[in-house]
Amino acid sequence: MALTSDQLAARIARDIPRGAYVNLGIGQPTKIADHLNPGLGVILHTENGMLGMGPAAAGEDIDADLTNAGKVPVTELPGAAYFHHADSFAMMRGGHLDVCVLGAFQVSATGDLANWHTGQPDAIPAVGGAMDLAIGAKRVVVMMSLFDKAGRPKLVPACTYPLTGVGCVSRVYTHHAIFDITDHGVEVRESFGVDLDDLAERLELPVEIRY
Repeated sequence: MALTSDQLAARIARDIPRGAYVNLGIGQPTKIADHLNPGLGVILHTENGMLGMGPAAAGEDIDADLTNAGKVPVTELPGAAYFHHADSFAMMRGGHLDVCVLGAFQVSATGDLANWHTGQPDAIPAVGGAMDLAIGAKRVVVMMSLFDKAGRPKLVPACTYPLTGVGCVSRVYTHHAIFDITDHGVEVRESFGVDLDDLAERLELPVEIRY
């Protein structure tokens, strides 16, 4: 059975290394903050100027002045720091982040990322800090649905939407399976209640099973 978004977020959280500095993209990736093991010392960065972000805030913990880049109220962990927007982007561009987890409209078989615009005339561009993260983070992974609302695959041979970054994605986490983007092609590392032959046929690209 396919994972829920919360289950997928928890699965991604397990793969984040101890002590890593991490940026979570707007949308589904923000859920990962709620599933991180506090004992691992993972430090969350958000491009609107905070280091040491905690899980999402609820109830009396909500502070309208304390949000992530997606305007979602969050908590702060002991030692949290605040800084100018420009300093935050300098951290992103300077290679100081170990991991970023981004959402995507499309990811190609060679790791190209398209996540800021669908190219449609009525679509609202939303690049934010994605381009900076795609080239600045040491490791870029994607959390997304494997198919769009029309049932078309979002993991594709080549992106048809405007690119955010070229060859930057190393792993794609979806509700159906986890894929590694390698020099040898797309490899399935884990699947969740799906027939892999059917999955490969729907994707319209070759995949290898590596588990």
